[in-house]
Amino acid sequence: MNILVINCGSSSLKYQLIDMNNEKVLAKGLVERIGIDGSQIKHETIGKEEVKIQEPMKDHKRALELVLASVTDKDYGAVASLDEIQAVGHRVVHGGESFADSVIIDDEVMKAINDNVEVAPLHNPPNIMGIEACSELMKDVPQVAVFDTAFHQTMPEKNYIYALPYEYYQKYKIRRYGFHGTSHKYVTEKAAEMLNKPADQVNLITCHLGNGSSISAIVNGKSYDTTMGFTPLEGLAMGTRTGDLDPAIIPFIMDKENMTPDQMNTLLNKKSGVLGISGVSSDFRDLEEAAGKEHRAQLALDIFESRVRKYIGAYYATMDHVDGIIFTAGVGENSISMRASIIEGLKNIGLKVDAEKNDVRGKAQEISAEDSSCPIFVIPTNEELMIAKETLELTK
Repeated sequence: MNILVINCGSSSLKYQLIDMNNEKVLAKGLVERIGIDGSQIKHETIGKEEVKIQEPMKDHKRALELVLASVTDKDYGAVASLDEIQAVGHRVVHGGESFADSVIIDDEVMKAINDNVEVAPLHNPPNIMGIEACSELMKDVPQVAVFDTAFHQTMPEKNYIYALPYEYYQKYKIRRYGFHGTSHKYVTEKAAEMLNKPADQVNLITCHLGNGSSISAIVNGKSYDTTMGFTPLEGLAMGTRTGDLDPAIIPFIMDKENMTPDQMNTLLNKKSGVLGISGVSSDFRDLEEAAGKEHRAQLALDIFESRVRKYIGAYYATMDHVDGIIFTAGVGENSISMRASIIEGLKNIGLKVDAEKNDVRGKAQEISAEDSSCPIFVIPTNEELMIAKETLELTK
């Protein structure tokens, strides 16, 4: 069964075509600058050369037309026709409380996704555009929504309710939702395999560290707590997002700088984090390169490491036992020095990295020392495969 995985951003679209008989990627690509001058698609069918097509794309429908044309092209495509695609899986960022699992998309599901636009204004609208475009272009092919928030719907009430008047939860559903759920679920299942334990019997701390970062406490294979909250802004200091912040700072700055709510939202989400601290970059590779010369670049790294350690330590203290610590995503998978530094600051609870084992990038491997209080793993995430698995389960 061939499944097309779609991940729509506001002006971009990532995709993979996966043969689920062997979980093999047949083709993948990226569409950039949708609705902007200079739009293009980079397409690669595995075993063939990458092609770049520069063509105006006024909207996501046109972008998907080019994706489907590329996937079925007689020279550089992966399949002969769209009849060879049996289902489409869509990443949808926010499902609110409506969905604890992935679902086949129908009118009721679309209404619920639309209802959550106000709590995910940057993410849900392009997700909706992608679903609508695929539904129009592939009328008889089942479409599945896989939600970033669904995995975290198992959190107990004490971990998702904010200390606000309870009526705001009742009226507006203001609560912790958590994000990166597809990634946390994928690495949980892979860690269970590596530990030779059933997935519903593992307790883990999963660290999805990248430009966007979140940490989750996993109890018996289910999300128990997570750092991101009502939006993806809470928790760790990230590439451009503040993470945890005294809320009184927000009206203070707005008053001093005469800022509108929209301007403040942009500051918090796009101009803060390690970019705002360092003044150098939101890319951790740039910060590591500049750290020896720029104090603020090193400071940004130190703050990020400190926040990660704080949350690992907090979750470690609240769980009965921990079977493993997992590092994943861009920084977690690839930054040898960052992993070593984070764990070095946790030696008081017995966590230790083996320097030789830790010399690894983008490969699933245990990196803990023999006398570490629990195993530590690097596990590359694969959200696209997780989306395809969920889609297969619902449509097979």
